[in-house]
Amino acid sequence: MAYIARRLFTTSTRLRSTSNNSASEACSELLTRFTSGPISTRTQLLDSNQLHLLSITLNRPPTSFTPPQNGTPIPPGYHLVYFTPNIVESELGLDGTDRTVNPLAPFTRRMWAGGELIWTQDPSSLLRVGQEVRETTTLLSAEPKKLKSGGEMLVVGVKKTFTNESGVALVDKRNWVFQREITPENPIKAPPTPREKELPTGEYQKDICQTQTTLFRFSALTFNGHKIHYLPEWCREVEGHRNSVVHGPLNLINILDFWRDTARNGDVEAVPRSIAYRAMSPLYVGEPYRILLEKGNGKSGEWKADIWDSFGKQSMKGTIVE
Repeated sequence: MAYIARRLFTTSTRLRSTSNNSASEACSELLTRFTSGPISTRTQLLDSNQLHLLSITLNRPPTSFTPPQNGTPIPPGYHLVYFTPNIVESELGLDGTDRTVNPLAPFTRRMWAGGELIWTQDPSSLLRVGQEVRETTTLLSAEPKKLKSGGEMLVVGVKKTFTNESGVALVDKRNWVFQREITPENPIKAPPTPREKELPTGEYQKDICQTQTTLFRFSALTFNGHKIHYLPEWCREVEGHRNSVVHGPLNLINILDFWRDTARNGDVEAVPRSIAYRAMSPLYVGEPYRILLEKGNGKSGEWKADIWDSFGKQSMKGTIVE
């Protein structure tokens, strides 16, 4: 195992660091670095090809050879295949992640922890194919936290605001967790596969089992080089996962699609007011899991969404407000 781990790091050892910065020091540096303005401001044309390929990846209609026309609405969550990372490979982290907002070493191991999406309800403000859209990314927060093991980590919040000719169309708040980097000397051993359990049931439910092809295609569309999604050797021998990990953003889109199909009969113009969500445990390729969706108790226009794996663990939870 140690030999395999060393081999997997051979192309990235130049990025390794022996820094002993504390989590508090890393937070302070990150806040100072981005205190004077946005992290980035980018303008992009929302082309039909990205939307078409994502629809094909998700097996969503229409999946014909004809791409969507200008004016087609971008469904909730599908904006994630636009404004993808634009840095060269040599600037990626050890784990293949975009390091644009990374704190100081050794806190370079990034995981998507959750967030909130807020849509402008005016139909004229919807993101649509053919629009020129501006994305402004700002740092919201950086907080040191303690792990159950006693170690340190950082929770970093960013906000992405998407603006078209009608004004703000979408605000996307994301939380990332940064833990200490993994080196060839300290890989994480994958635990034994737990015993399968019966999936829970709910008011509305949808079963999913992702393939390696779907994970590859989603990584390609989001230009995501994170090795946990496509390199099983890295997952098992370095990061302690039993297989390739399903993308958190992919499951966010699956939840929103299920809500649109259930609550709005698949209306292509339907967007909720917001969704707040939190990732709780990983899901793996080739393993069945279930999305549960139900109307909120006592709150009109609110839906509760949960994802459970086939081993009795809750993977994600969210609240959708219509």
